[in-house]
Amino acid sequence: MTAAPDPTTVSARPASTLSDPVDAPIGLAPARAAANRRAKPSLLHRFAASPEAGVGLACVVVFAIIAFAAPTYATAGNLQVMGRDLAQLGILAVAEALVILTGGIDLSVGALAGLAGIIAASLNVTMHLPAAVAIVVTVAICALIGAWHGFTVTRLKVPPFVITLVTFTIAQGLSLAITSGTPINGIDPMFSDISGYYVLGVPVPALFFIAIVLIAWFVLERTYVGRQVYAVGGNREAARLAGIPTRRRIFSMYVAASAISGVVGILVIGRMNVADPSVGPGWELTAIAAAVVGGMSLTGGEGRIFGVAAGAILLELIANGLLALHVSPYFQQVVQGAVLGIAILLDRVRARYFGRGRS
Repeated sequence: MTAAPDPTTVSARPASTLSDPVDAPIGLAPARAAANRRAKPSLLHRFAASPEAGVGLACVVVFAIIAFAAPTYATAGNLQVMGRDLAQLGILAVAEALVILTGGIDLSVGALAGLAGIIAASLNVTMHLPAAVAIVVTVAICALIGAWHGFTVTRLKVPPFVITLVTFTIAQGLSLAITSGTPINGIDPMFSDISGYYVLGVPVPALFFIAIVLIAWFVLERTYVGRQVYAVGGNREAARLAGIPTRRRIFSMYVAASAISGVVGILVIGRMNVADPSVGPGWELTAIAAAVVGGMSLTGGEGRIFGVAAGAILLELIANGLLALHVSPYFQQVVQGAVLGIAILLDRVRARYFGRGRS
């Protein structure tokens, strides 16, 4: 009769050691390493699969073609002009993108930017407040308007399209009512200094644009709050069930969008050195177009800030390029629409063949 082996004398190896490379058949580990190297996508493939690839490539192609056809297009002076124009469009596009990410829309960003310029100029010229104080008060008023948007959307369940359209109408009317349709002159030189200065040849408004893009990118893609905003836009009910404060996240995006719009209004009056009540309305459509072309989905939860910045750059390259080429104003909108349509189609083709959507 055979005795059972003593457990204390049996050396049993854990099952996890069976996968140790030492025990693997000769040549298996190198084969696995080679397979991993083959599975890793190349740099070119990763770039082509990125959501911003189509828009970025379009920017390069458009700039190269127009610079070749119009020698003055790529001059330092014209690039500085484009930098100032880009600040106006690009910052508004970022503001619009923040709201779109939550699944909403803000039709008031353009009119609110125009009203912000009127308020800042009126506080400075009529009420004799220092320019710095007028700027802070103006941005605070715009933030309060954004808070009203966020409250009505999250608490009263008013559709974003409706409440922001109301603000668009009121802001446009207030701009005319405050000024009686007459531009406000004699604003403090500080406003023009902000928009007219250069840092190493780069206009200060362009630096504002870069700073706002980087801040928005960091908040949305490198913080827990930002990932919650994406989750809310992707599926609000699922985000709520997961414990995410959906109302708070939506509310904060509307506040941020309106405050950023106020910054644009201040930059605009500084550039014009006058507060004109006719500017602002209509800019929201261009901002929405830049956000969508840059990869934002109007259903919410998809898109990246760098893509929005690329979309704004593309629109500015086209707009300035048409002027440099002396294209008739009657055909400028046709050309812009055609180029934007091509950019969107290229993005859809990229997403289909590389199997990666916007994120």
